[in-house]
Amino acid sequence: MPAAACWGWCPSAMSMRITPASRSATSRCCTLTSTAGPRNRRRSHWTEPGRAGAMPVVSLANIPRTELLAALLSVGVGVALLVVKFIAYALTGSAAIFSDALESIVNVLASSAALYALMVAHAPADREHPYGHGKIEFMSAGFEGGMILVAALVILFQAALVVYRGLDLRTEQLNTGLWLMAGAMVINGGVGLILLRVGRGRCSLALEADGKHLLTDAITSIGALAALGVVRLTGWQWADPIGAVMIGLYIGWMGIGLLEASAAGLMDKQDARDQRMLREILDAHVGPTGREPRICSYHKLRHRHSGRYHWVDFHIMVPPELSVAEGHRIASSIEYEIELALGEGNATAHVEPCAECEKPVASSQ
Repeated sequence: MPAAACWGWCPSAMSMRITPASRSATSRCCTLTSTAGPRNRRRSHWTEPGRAGAMPVVSLANIPRTELLAALLSVGVGVALLVVKFIAYALTGSAAIFSDALESIVNVLASSAALYALMVAHAPADREHPYGHGKIEFMSAGFEGGMILVAALVILFQAALVVYRGLDLRTEQLNTGLWLMAGAMVINGGVGLILLRVGRGRCSLALEADGKHLLTDAITSIGALAALGVVRLTGWQWADPIGAVMIGLYIGWMGIGLLEASAAGLMDKQDARDQRMLREILDAHVGPTGREPRICSYHKLRHRHSGRYHWVDFHIMVPPELSVAEGHRIASSIEYEIELALGEGNATAHVEPCAECEKPVASSQ
């Protein structure tokens, strides 16, 4: 019995498209704004071919409103808190507050870099960059991680100088310094949570890294407050440089984490969550009991990120009796389902004849 008859396939089933009613209620991230079909929607990722060597159009207009407001908020708040923390340092002479103020310099530079990265990342793909410009977000995260590491080294060096030269803490201004640092901590924590939420919701590594950085800054402020609190309550001034050392070690660890995430993205490391989701989708179509459109098996599944954009390719096996048009319709339907699940992405399926379609086999990597 032919495989097509055995599986009960028919042209109407094979030409089935994903309809709004059959779509998943929610996607992993990056909600689609287009209702066009998969092929038309892919074309929206491109611009008209430009001249060779042309640079992408870098403009604030490239950035979606939510991401733009979050990035501008980060830069503005970072500058304001930088001034506040250096005032607190000038009043107290605290090594812990100086450490936190240095971290704020990094915040401003990193937030500015993230804003520029978003302008480039959202520029449409072109002839010179057919996969878009999204990888600059990984570069932005790497820059931020590197700056954090530099700040950590400066903080540790400054703490060592304090220990070597002796303490110069102006305890009469501790109360003012404590209040300033407490206010900075609350603001940094709030803005960091906003950036983290927007970054994860929009699949923006630049914003997510910036949010984590601000939350790190809030934690360093807690460390500075704790050190000054010990000095205020006990009079033991060595708590100040010890607090600075602990802050330096902590933000250094955070900087290494951002560098690792940046390197993973630039080297196209596969996301484990995406891998599970893609396999669930493809496995659901395999075999005679799979949902329409059915396939015999799949293999060579690969996927990577270009910033917020996902690129997926895989091979599917179908009965050899099917026409090219029918195989294409099956592939397009599954591609479209994957793209909807990812939010923003491009899935490409290569169709192959199944030599054992009478006995469909499980998928292999």
